[in-house]
Amino acid sequence: MASEAGKQTVFLSYAHADAKRARAIADALTARGHTVWWDTLIEGGASFAKSIGEALETADAVVVLWSKTSIDSDWVADEAAQGRDRKRLVPVSLDRSPPPLGFRQYQTIDVSGRNAKPTVAQVDRIDRAIAAAIGGKGLVRPTLTSAVDRRGVLMVAGGTGVVLAGGGAIYAWRNDLLGGGASARTIAVLPFKNLSGDSTQSYLSDGLTEEVRAALTRNAGLQVLAATTSNTARDSKGGATAIAGKLGVAHLLEGSVQRAGDVIRVAIDLTDGATGFSTWSKRIDARLTDIFAFQTEIARTVSEALSVRMATQDPAPGGTRNVAAYEAYLRGKALYNLSKDEKTEREAKALYENAITADPDFAMAHAALSRVLSSIASAYAPGPEIKATYAAAIDEGRTAIRLAPELAEAHLALGYAVFAGRIDVKGARQSYDLAYRFGRGNADILLLYALYTVRARRFAEAKAAIERAVALDPLNPRSHRAAGMIGYSTGDNQAAIGHLRRAIELNPQMANAKAILANCLIMLGQYEAAREALTLEKSSMFRLTGLAILEHRVGNRAAAERAYRELVRDVGDAALYQQAEVMAQWGRPDAAMALFAKARKIGDSGLTLIASDPMLAPLRRDPRFTAFVRDLGFA
Repeated sequence: MASEAGKQTVFLSYAHADAKRARAIADALTARGHTVWWDTLIEGGASFAKSIGEALETADAVVVLWSKTSIDSDWVADEAAQGRDRKRLVPVSLDRSPPPLGFRQYQTIDVSGRNAKPTVAQVDRIDRAIAAAIGGKGLVRPTLTSAVDRRGVLMVAGGTGVVLAGGGAIYAWRNDLLGGGASARTIAVLPFKNLSGDSTQSYLSDGLTEEVRAALTRNAGLQVLAATTSNTARDSKGGATAIAGKLGVAHLLEGSVQRAGDVIRVAIDLTDGATGFSTWSKRIDARLTDIFAFQTEIARTVSEALSVRMATQDPAPGGTRNVAAYEAYLRGKALYNLSKDEKTEREAKALYENAITADPDFAMAHAALSRVLSSIASAYAPGPEIKATYAAAIDEGRTAIRLAPELAEAHLALGYAVFAGRIDVKGARQSYDLAYRFGRGNADILLLYALYTVRARRFAEAKAAIERAVALDPLNPRSHRAAGMIGYSTGDNQAAIGHLRRAIELNPQMANAKAILANCLIMLGQYEAAREALTLEKSSMFRLTGLAILEHRVGNRAAAERAYRELVRDVGDAALYQQAEVMAQWGRPDAAMALFAKARKIGDSGLTLIASDPMLAPLRRDPRFTAFVRDLGFA
């Protein structure tokens, strides 16, 4: 990635405790037209990660934020020395602390004050100092394109040209996750053991496992294997080296949880996957009221043990100090993760509502309630209740964002509710993009972001996101089903078939996977294989839709008509979109358009597929169809 011609590239050095002030200065410099780098992949001692070393070598200026904390930081000292030796140092004081020896001969810009944001005058001084450091010229920094493209380590956050720690940052996905061998920064969090002797308390150990994993994913310097894949090691035989080898990671984090009233005792052990030896262990007693700060501290300590700087908020955004709220939230999450049936989803909804009653400011519970409301609206709500249920989901998502503006799950929940509930692709975009920005280390968020972007016809982004999701969670059938859907939607049916067969192998009962597989096979003209896949599809809606299309293609009109009649009879208005697909394939555009209009009226979330659905190819040149799609907000 190279900055735009004429822009100065600024490397911003800071101590973690000053992250809020650093972000404000980065934003201010970005507004002035600079490209700002934050340091996120620095190893301990004097050794730099290669990508950061290159950034320091090529940055036009190195802005160092001195403070009581940073003057004791070896990382900041190393970065400042690099800027000094290149004669590109711009020292800034956050609290009037004098710089350490070796840096006091430089005039320091004072930005101290009560407000986190620098004043216009303070930014002017920094801006002038940057110009002076580079000789007063609008330099074009040496391009990093060839080096970066070779390793695939950089991603731009939000299209601004700023690489942000914790909200974008620097990744080594392709080289480490998609290439061969386990990166030194890959880690799997194995399910924490429940030592309470009470199986009903397993939600606590499972919940803590999940929250620690989530805290680690917010560190841009780590690649954290997702839950489904990590949990396969629960019953694995062999020692740590065998488990790490199976999961393809360099480190394992294991733990146990024991509860006594409101106090939990957690034992944690970090193991080197290559040697099987413990590299760090800790036993901690904590109160449930401090659980979110506690799990973030675990993540920070693990990151430091791996010599990777932590770049998250402390404590994690959106948490609670209310024991009853936290327990209700964890119980609800355990039920929601089952993805079992309407009963469990409505029980999860009730538990999330209990959590919010206990703590109305519990943002994570509001986000979770939004997600389950959308699930109920999509799969179980009767026609007249669909719009109202989605409206409630939107309200909960907005509340979660108001309480925790950087909570990725909150933005994801709102984006999904707006997209599926209102068929509003433009209205959902900001929420999905922010979810991706704040949660791109989370495989579940990557997966749902990929599905949104493919439906919005942002195909390159969808492919990149699903590749990372599959890399983080290679044993999750949902990841492979989503990858199959994206391949099918973009015309790469062969790749899609491979992912769909893998999804079915991992979960033979997975809904819709066999139907999508059949669609790919239909597109390739492999009709007998498609029929075989459809006969195994458990969902009557998708099975009957596929059979109605397939039998019509092979000339068996009676069988096609029979499948369509069963679809209308058995599924009814819940399958209006699928009925329109059949009509499009049968060459009946008038009927298809009438069904689309009816689907829009009741809020059929199937319409989110309309812009990228290969089955609708016969309608693409129909001006009524293109106007309808455009009116929904699709490009």
